[in-house]
Amino acid sequence: MSIQNVDYEQILKQSPNGIVFTDNCFMIRYFNDAAERLTGLKKEEAVDQCFFDLFPQMKPYRETLHEDRINRITMNDNNICVRNFENYDETGTSRSNRVFIMHNYYDDLALATELEKTGQVMEELQEIIEGSFDGILVTDGDANVLLVNQSYVRNTDIKKEELIGHNMKELINPIWMKNSVALLAIEQRQPVSLHHTTKHGKNIMVTGTPIFDKKNKIKKVVINSRDISEIYELREELSKAKEMERIYFEQISDTDDEQILDKNSDIIVVDAKMKEIFSLSKKISNFNTTVLISGESGVGKEVVANYIHNENALKKDRPFVAVNCGAIPENLLESELFGYADGAFTGAARGGKEGLFEAANGGTLFLDEIGEMSLTLQVKLLRALETRTVTRLGSSAAISVDIRIIAATNKNLLERVEEGTFREDLFYRLNVVSIEIPPLRGRTADIAPLALKFIHKFNRQYGQNKKFTYEVMKELENYAWPGSIRQLKNVIENMVIVSNNEYLQLNDLPWITCSNATAEKKKEKISLQESMDQLEFQILSNAKQKYGSSRKIAEALKVDQSTIVRKLKKFQL
Repeated sequence: MSIQNVDYEQILKQSPNGIVFTDNCFMIRYFNDAAERLTGLKKEEAVDQCFFDLFPQMKPYRETLHEDRINRITMNDNNICVRNFENYDETGTSRSNRVFIMHNYYDDLALATELEKTGQVMEELQEIIEGSFDGILVTDGDANVLLVNQSYVRNTDIKKEELIGHNMKELINPIWMKNSVALLAIEQRQPVSLHHTTKHGKNIMVTGTPIFDKKNKIKKVVINSRDISEIYELREELSKAKEMERIYFEQISDTDDEQILDKNSDIIVVDAKMKEIFSLSKKISNFNTTVLISGESGVGKEVVANYIHNENALKKDRPFVAVNCGAIPENLLESELFGYADGAFTGAARGGKEGLFEAANGGTLFLDEIGEMSLTLQVKLLRALETRTVTRLGSSAAISVDIRIIAATNKNLLERVEEGTFREDLFYRLNVVSIEIPPLRGRTADIAPLALKFIHKFNRQYGQNKKFTYEVMKELENYAWPGSIRQLKNVIENMVIVSNNEYLQLNDLPWITCSNATAEKKKEKISLQESMDQLEFQILSNAKQKYGSSRKIAEALKVDQSTIVRKLKKFQL
């Protein structure tokens, strides 16, 4: 039998297995080199001989030769396994010949054992790779992906089927993967590391390491990836902590005379404009002249007035009497200011009562919300300022007083003058020295020091040890503060008392808590009373911003002033 295809003959000749072809009468027609080596028979001795004469152990019982059986024979000190099958052409038609394949049993056994061991090692290696916390991807020397573990898929947010069998060039895009460490490692022939942000915003560190063969060609690139988002978050937290440390340190150390930081008051002077205000206040403190302080509600007008009083060497030990002209009903304010004589009106105290002018004699009388005073009372106030005397209700006797008047308003008094609701002569009598205090939102440099001062005060007062986080401090600085310093102080007192956190969180801020509660209530059914409370809060917030004083709010909403005062207190406005 001849072999027509030279390539096939070469393959058969070089095969490590013994290959024997016979015709349908089992006469040997082909005997390759491996068959000679295994059997010890020369090709010349085997060809044209009957296969079963040379290999009697293979002779079938009852003339039947089983193709699915592996026969074991011993020849030339070799334990040989022999399989046979009938040869068919491409159409499935028998060629009327048979093929016998021979191989050394012990070589096969050793090879099978080795393969099994290798398979176990590969399986264990795969388990190790899959069990790695770091992502691992392996490419060939051309950056075609060969292997990838689940950690790499998790780190990069790229599916395994999008990687295996694909080239890394296919993944490059201008948005979330501008380059590949595999390509860079191949190009530069050295390990390359890149910080990479995935398409889902995750921060990962990727390192590509080339592996060289004996000819110094790159045969593999091993890529390691690690999710460093947590490290970034920790670094950000550390940065915030350092920033808070800086703020605390500046509050403690930056207390020079220029800042006029008084530990026993709410005075904090960091903002340049406020430094000018306190510098002027210090300058005028020793002059017994009237001062008009203007600014939104809660900016600290009384604090400045108190500072002027305390900086006066002659008056600081004398009374500082403050009265809110907008909080006292008009029919009572006159008697509060000027006092009354015995029997001046029904219900008057026996022996009469001195007014606040007399109570402040030798010191300072602070008239807050002066713009709410009626025109009738403005006339009497103007006379008291000009004559330095007061006359009690029900009496004609003039009583001399030595006081300094400091007035304050959250209104534009010039506009009130033009409207005819404030006397022009009184305005100019009060406005000898004018001080305008900017709102807290206009001097954010003061917010952090004030907040730290207040939290220290309330921690000491309530036996707490609460601290600000960076996020809370930034929120305090960004908030609009419609209630200015007074609102800031109340908010911090609220957090110190209510919060269960040692380090105050954003959810501890009342407006965020309220916002979250409102959002939750929108999802649920709320009671009629809760709905009314929400509406009242909104109405009062808008009214306070528009009208300022409780008296004006009461007039606008047509309710008693006492009701407004109670509601404002209820909603912490």
